[in-house]
Amino acid sequence: MTRKILEPAREIDVVHETDVLVIGSGPGGLPAALAAARAGVEVTLVERFGCFGGNLTVVGVEGMHWYRHEETVESDGIAREFEDRAKDMGAAVPESQSLSYEIDSEGFKLVADQMVLGEPNIRPMLHRQFVAPLMDGNTIIGAITESKAGREAILAKRVIDATGDADVAQRAGAPVFTTPVEKMMAASVMFHVAGVDKQKFMDGIKADPQTYKDWGGGGEWNIETTGKEDEMFSPFLHKPFAQAIKDGMIPPNLNTIAGTWGACHDTGELTYMNLIHMANCDGTDPDSLTTYEIEGRRQAMLAIEALRAYTPGCNGIRLRNFGMSIGIRDTRKVDTVYNMTGQDVREQGRFDDSVGIFPEFIDGYGILILPTTGRYFQIPYRNLLPKQVENLLVSGRITGGDTTSHAATRNMACCAVAGQAAGIAAAVSVKTGKGVDAVDLTLVRHELDRQGARYT
Repeated sequence: MTRKILEPAREIDVVHETDVLVIGSGPGGLPAALAAARAGVEVTLVERFGCFGGNLTVVGVEGMHWYRHEETVESDGIAREFEDRAKDMGAAVPESQSLSYEIDSEGFKLVADQMVLGEPNIRPMLHRQFVAPLMDGNTIIGAITESKAGREAILAKRVIDATGDADVAQRAGAPVFTTPVEKMMAASVMFHVAGVDKQKFMDGIKADPQTYKDWGGGGEWNIETTGKEDEMFSPFLHKPFAQAIKDGMIPPNLNTIAGTWGACHDTGELTYMNLIHMANCDGTDPDSLTTYEIEGRRQAMLAIEALRAYTPGCNGIRLRNFGMSIGIRDTRKVDTVYNMTGQDVREQGRFDDSVGIFPEFIDGYGILILPTTGRYFQIPYRNLLPKQVENLLVSGRITGGDTTSHAATRNMACCAVAGQAAGIAAAVSVKTGKGVDAVDLTLVRHELDRQGARYT
């Protein structure tokens, strides 16, 4: 039996009151805050780390639009703005396998700073960890945070949960469901290396080009495609690690070390190294996170050793940096008024209450489908509405759905689509005095149009 203590009652200062409180500033939260502010309400953006961007900055996932090809139908809006602003600020380079730009994870910290500070309606509150929701019955009225200043309370008319793990929704009493740990998508520790001879590396890639068909490398890398992806180029690295296992450099059980690189820079940097994939990591368990964060760094160094030994142009590479935190793809999802299905994302789902679109891009749970034929699905507003809690919206990878739909909606650009819609809906709800469950979608869509986001 677990021992328990009684925490003494305490008074907590209300440090701020706001129209819309967004908790989490990743791909689902930052667009929500920007969109709500642009729609004309006061916004507070709470983030536990010292920068905005979530997976883009904290984890180091730089390929936000790596699905893009000639026939891709884009969502536009803030999802596209992230890439364009990064390009304008010199924080993006052409991505290796698509018609997109890879967003520099360090440079995007500055991009995000400028975007947030450029909106006078946003109050940024970094270095604050969400602790608990403030509730009035089943209505959320704010949140308690913890920081170097102790516990603080923020009151809000509407709250958006963009934590990535449904921390707010779950603690507020909304029903959630969690993928069993043994079935969760693998966690990754991202890293970047320096010291690459770009000419030799690219010559090696040209001499032995890999395709998506080559992803069938066992374990994590056995995938289902539509067939049209099979002959397309992929910056896939598997052979160096297979050889390292054969030569005893990497233990045989680590045959999951494989994956993609993002860009090879003239400065000798090889970035967005998405090579470490660890099963059974529970992103809601700090002990599990501790174990796999450390294990991921260990595996990354084994991968670097194998690259030095077996990859042209990499004999002199060194670690440049790890992401600030492990990358989690799958934990809790909120049981929303409508939960997305595999049929929706595979067969161009259409909805009367659509508030966004996303290309037919499915990446996860053994499926890889790229949007090369102009197909796309819609995202219904009901998918942003949790059950049983009033004045709360959800955004990002916590929106409800089955495993196949999650393999689509968890992608950063789709999280941004949901975030922009959630931010606008929260703003419209505040301005009209209607609950988020009764918001006028005509007004939401007018603002989506004004902000340049597609929903049809």
